[in-house]
Parts: sequence; C-alpha cells; structure tokens
Amino acid sequence: MMNNTTKSQVCNVRSGTIITGKWHKKSYRIVKPLGYGANGVVYLAESSEGSVALKISENSMSITSEVNVLKHFSKVQGSALGPSLLDVDDWYRADIRQTVPFYVMEYIKGDTFLTFIEKRGIEWTGILCLQLLTDLERLHQNGWVFGDLKPDNLIVSGHPPRIRCIDVGGTTVQGRAIKEFTEFYDRGYWGVGSRKAEPSYDLFAVAMIIMNAVYPKRFPRSSSQEGREQLKQKIDSKQELKKFETVLLNAIDGKYQQANEMRRDLVQSLSRTNIHNKDKKKVIKQQPVKNGSRSTIRKHRPPSKKQGFVETCLIVMLVFLGYILYIYGQLL
Repeated sequence: MMNNTTKSQVCNVRSGTIITGKWHKKSYRIVKPLGYGANGVVYLAESSEGSVALKISENSMSITSEVNVLKHFSKVQGSALGPSLLDVDDWYRADIRQTVPFYVMEYIKGDTFLTFIEKRGIEWTGILCLQLLTDLERLHQNGWVFGDLKPDNLIVSGHPPRIRCIDVGGTTVQGRAIKEFTEFYDRGYWGVGSRKAEPSYDLFAVAMIIMNAVYPKRFPRSSSQEGREQLKQKIDSKQELKKFETVLLNAIDGKYQQANEMRRDLVQSLSRTNIHNKDKKKVIKQQPVKNGSRSTIRKHRPPSKKQGFVETCLIVMLVFLGYILYIYGQLL
C-alpha cells in the first residue's frame, strides 16, 4: 500500500512535541521552527544537554548526505564553518504511522548576516567576509563547495563576532552540479557562469553577499541588459561598493580560483579605505583659518578640567531649577 503522507505532514511538528530516537533513545522537546529548506525543516529543541538544532526530513538520502558533510566539516582543521553534529537517528511518528529520519546539531545563537550589519554598521561587511573567505579556503582545499551561500545561511555569534555557516544542504563535492541554490547568489541566474561546483562559484556568492549588504531588498535581473552590465551598474551606483569594485568584478568574472586570492584583494581594499579615511580626518582637523594677514592652523583642544567642572555645575543647576518649577506647577 502506498503512503500518501505529504511532506508538510512529515516535517510539520508542533511546539512541545517530544521526539525520541528509535536507536539511541535520546529525547528532544520541540520549541519552534528555525528555518524551512528544500529537504526538510530545522527546529530549535531542548535536550538534556541544552538547546540544539534538530532537522527533520522525509528524504533519508538527503539526511545521510548532510550528515556526511557535517562529519567532513568537523575534520577541517581550524574551521568553524558548520555546526557540530550531535546525533543521528529515526523517529517513529505514531500519528502518521511513519518513521522519520532526523539529525541533531549544535544550536548557533546569533543574528543573521544582514541583521548583524543592520545593527552594527556596513563597515562590518568586509571584516565578516574576510572570516568567511578564510573558512571557504579550508573547505575548498578539502574538495567541497558550499553551494547555497547566502546571508540567511550565515550566523554571526560570540564576542568577538564570528561568522558561522548553517544549512549545509547545498554543499557539493567539487566537479559535480550544484545541488541547491538561491537565484540572487547564483552566477547561472546572472548569466556569468555555470552551476558547476568549483571554488569560483562560492566566491561569486560572496560578492553578491557584499552587494546584498548595501542593497538589503536585493534586485531582480533586468530583461533589458546583460547580467554583468547590470551588476556593474549597481556597484557604480553605491559609494560603499565602489571601493570594492575590483574585488567584486573579479569574483563576478570568475577570475579568482582560490578564496585566498579574493581575501588578499579584499584586505588591500579595506587597507586603502582606512588610509583614505585617516587622511580625510587629518585634513578636516588642520584646515587653515585666516586671521588678519596670517594663516593659522586650528587645532582641536580638549576642554580643561576647570571648564568641565563649570559646565557640570551649570547642568546640575538647570536640572534642579527645572525640577523646582515642575513641583511648583503641580502645586498650583
């Protein structure tokens, strides 16, 4: 007899549901969904060891593939790309009389890439992407391409902030066809390359992530112009992107074969920007001011201790006077 249970029924789990593994007998209480993907749903769950992320899928092959990727990630020295794998098991759902595969991984608490940038400022874009490129270099050296690289799959956590990748469903062995992708970050969508799993595919996505930080709402491909032409026009339209123009266009054109190459150029772009900003501040501080027939340099001097004390006393007196007037008004 064929089971007609839909995917939504298999992966849809209510908050409070207890999932107990068939083989390892570990139990997890579902708290809320964290994300929906092509091959299942990820939930926040509570376990005896604290909060975890639990993914359910009706596709056992997909679960096996993602588990293998997480195992490979754990072997990449010095990399914190993906979450740690904690458990793999099956769950017998009595309500639909079906066994459902699932795996449990580390719950990475933090903000998504774009949320973090919105809170902390656009200048963090380059810093976080330098971290991302370092991790991608290690991943590529081990024969993998992340594939579905996008801000939603990037979490920034910890102090100091550290970028981490989640949802490894699109990770593909180099040389094969990309398994999963999101159009805006896919070079095939923009007509500037294939969907072959190779380092340059991920590096194109990094360029689009930088652009997405400046264009939070993204933008569709125009039907009236070539993809590269449109992307270059978008770069030229924003000063925040103009300073990275060489790096972005090299990634878009597939000129980088290694993440380290793109990282090197990004470091140089950030260095030039910092030097320019410092020089600009010096010019502002040292503008000549004409004083009669002489030109003098106006220097910024911090207020003396005496001036600071007088200002503090004045502020206290004004606050006190305002309070007295308020009380008097209430009595009237």
